[in-house]
Amino acid sequence: MNTTKNLIFALEPSKAFGSMVAEAIGSTLSAHEERDFSEGEHKIRSLVDVRNKDIFIIYSLFGDPQLTVNDKLCRVLFFIGSLKDAGATTVTVIAPYLCYSRKDKKTKGHDPITAQYVARLFEALGTDRLVTLDVHNVQAFENAFRIPTIHLEAKTYIANYFAPLLKKTETVVLSPDSGGIKRAMAFAETLEKEQNTPIPVAVMHKSRSEGVVGGTAQIFGEVRTKTVIIIDDLISTGTTLLRAAKACKQAGAEKVYAVATHGVFSVTANETLKDTALDKIVITNSIPPQLLSKELMEKKVDTINIAPLIAEGIRNLMEDSVY
Repeated sequence: MNTTKNLIFALEPSKAFGSMVAEAIGSTLSAHEERDFSEGEHKIRSLVDVRNKDIFIIYSLFGDPQLTVNDKLCRVLFFIGSLKDAGATTVTVIAPYLCYSRKDKKTKGHDPITAQYVARLFEALGTDRLVTLDVHNVQAFENAFRIPTIHLEAKTYIANYFAPLLKKTETVVLSPDSGGIKRAMAFAETLEKEQNTPIPVAVMHKSRSEGVVGGTAQIFGEVRTKTVIIIDDLISTGTTLLRAAKACKQAGAEKVYAVATHGVFSVTANETLKDTALDKIVITNSIPPQLLSKELMEKKVDTINIAPLIAEGIRNLMEDSVY
């Protein structure tokens, strides 16, 4: 691996996470400047020479109290453009959480397919490759981009977390809706390897219209007297997971874990997730859970560090000379 040919940047507020990734690779973050102007415009540029370099930008595209998701998207796009103008050979964006990936199809007349529009923006600014983690719909993500993409999965890290907790425990992996069955099955298979025992998969019926979850709380699969792991790609309000957890407890489940790679978390999640139907909430550090209360974080939330996974992905790309 030629480290002199590769530079790693991490934009705020992903800098702390980016530093962990760079350290796992055996490197350091390159210096850059982010400057805000009073009227809301901003400037972002590298403070090191990027000519003839392969650049990796680590930036999780989620909204927070300081910057909206649109602010962040605009910043990373401008940064990509500036790097290309400065002579960078390639620019690879590492977006552990990719904004707008949930809006990947038309559900009503004249609906936008925003995931595709975001892809076009990255392509227009000269992005050579985009890497993300546990995107909402893998096939839609891959189809949206005309540049090479890589989809990483945190399921092995999550399975490693649960392995010591589930010894001699009957476990069921549950998808909170039919759209997540493939994700649940893939995680169950990974967990089976860790547990060396078959892990059944269940699914709950869910429908959504105008952002409101409906339908009967019906579980397809046996959860009575079992430990249930409800797995999803992200948690926002927590309503879907709580609804599934309550249905599991009513069906006789002994313990219910809610697991998601991305803790997007809205403010209302603090009230939703404190419900006793959820015994534990497990997320990764792809997004810092800034809106969750300290009390909830200490009592119910465990965080899995996926910086080594991102580091491995970048290291593999650095060793790959074909772009």
